[in-house]
Amino acid sequence: MRVSIMITTSNRLDELRRTIQMLGKLDPSPDEILITADGCTDGTAEFVTSALPNVKLIVNQPAIGSVASRDRMMREAKEDLVLALDDDSYPEQLDCIARIVPFFQQRPTLAVLHFPQRSDEYPETLAQTKLVSEEHLTRSFANSGAVLRRSIYLQLPGFEPRFYHMYEEPDYALQCVAAGCDVLLSPIVTIRHHYSGRARDEIRIHHRHARNEFWSTLTRCPFPFALGMLGWRVVSQFRYACKRGWSWVVREPGWWAQALAGVPYFVRKRKLVSWAAYKRWLSLP
Repeated sequence: MRVSIMITTSNRLDELRRTIQMLGKLDPSPDEILITADGCTDGTAEFVTSALPNVKLIVNQPAIGSVASRDRMMREAKEDLVLALDDDSYPEQLDCIARIVPFFQQRPTLAVLHFPQRSDEYPETLAQTKLVSEEHLTRSFANSGAVLRRSIYLQLPGFEPRFYHMYEEPDYALQCVAAGCDVLLSPIVTIRHHYSGRARDEIRIHHRHARNEFWSTLTRCPFPFALGMLGWRVVSQFRYACKRGWSWVVREPGWWAQALAGVPYFVRKRKLVSWAAYKRWLSLP
């Protein structure tokens, strides 16, 4: 089995340079690297073209978002295993590819293999020697450090481009669980995620996550259960906003309006899973 690596980046050239430098040390090396410069205006495309001639570069002008960018790379990758990374994340083990491939060879229903991360977002993880005690199935993963089996991806709806950014991972994990496939967290590899603070707005991230969670529920959860799940999603996100303060609460209707505007589109695109599969997915950590 062969491995591609895919990265989407948006105006974070310094972070991308560091990640590419670390990927150059991998042994064995990946068979293919795909990079999407999504709306970049900082010279990212020029850097990739001049310094990395063997990389497959995709340029989006204007930006179409990380979710649509990853969906395109998944469909255009040549290899069946695709290691998804952020522009500020990379594997800590230089032999990670040799560790990854046997997992998929031995488990034909393994759709996603993802890994614990040492991240600046959670400083306590930087000093921990054991981030995960044992491997286990999960209901989500992080595209900053996960391997996806492309042959399974192409059989499912995949990442929803309309999401733009956020929540494509739990939505895809639900698709996998409903199809009888596994999403597995394993400590066999660890990811160093520098988690750049550039281009991150907490309220905007919250709004996108809440909106996309609502859309995913509308698209996947069968009726009449969807009505209760949609209400629960809205209430739980509002409670989170209340914990963050009044400035968050008064802006909460912003994502409600976005979510409602997308209802006709997602009703047309509904790919419902069974309630049993949905409950099984909800029960996973």
